[in-house]
Amino acid sequence: MMDLSRRQMLGASAGLLAISSISIPFSAFASDADAKKAVMDFTGGAEPKDGLVSIDMPEIAENGNTVPVGISVDSPMTADNYVKSVFILADGNPSPEVAKFHFSPRSGVAEAVTRMRLAKTQNIIAVAAMSDGSFHSASTTVKVTIGGCGG
Repeated sequence: MMDLSRRQMLGASAGLLAISSISIPFSAFASDADAKKAVMDFTGGAEPKDGLVSIDMPEIAENGNTVPVGISVDSPMTADNYVKSVFILADGNPSPEVAKFHFSPRSGVAEAVTRMRLAKTQNIIAVAAMSDGSFHSASTTVKVTIGGCGG
């Protein structure tokens, strides 16, 4: 059996870590394709229709760390016609999935407000799953600036 000093063991571990990080590819940000795949996973492959969904958020965010977002879906919210859930995505974040909200006819309205972190200027997409099996969506672009300058 080979005796290794603590220093040799730490050096070997650091070398293995460096080699493994070079061989493992990763992307710092999600791509448009990642966001589309997440939408298709949510809808089961169905293409969402435009309309019914509204996104309320600023066009320009001076601080990407805490950007307010509100979503609403035009629905009567009756037992026969209601919004089951809404999925929010940001196509430029490391992971496009931001939030998912679930509703029932007892919710009364299909509205939610939250804050999200945006890594850079990007598209925000909201997709609503309706009780009849249809899907509706909306999207908007938010420009993230640093202290009000650049983007």
